[in-house]
Amino acid sequence: MREERGHLSPFTLSGSVTGNVTVVRGSKFYMRGTVYGDVTVLDGGRVHVFGNVTGTLLVKDGARVILSGVIGKDCINEGGRLYLDSTARVMGKLIQGDGEAQ
Repeated sequence: MREERGHLSPFTLSGSVTGNVTVVRGSKFYMRGTVYGDVTVLDGGRVHVFGNVTGTLLVKDGARVILSGVIGKDCINEGGRLYLDSTARVMGKLIQGDGEAQ
């Protein structure tokens, strides 16, 4: 992430990442490529998945995620806000905790 005036600027992934990705407070991550691993979105993190995650998507309390792509395993919402677009696909289970999901 790049820092601009004390805030993290949005980051767009158009390629691929081998390994896990953690999105922290104050960051915005637009994923158009592929993550060969898991994506964890912490409190205050914002994510829009257009591409593919081969592992699990974990949405923590206070995080916001829009899913328009494909999750290869489970999508777990532990208290965040999760929106599944009409193009979204979850190959595993959609596990809903205390958070909001549409």
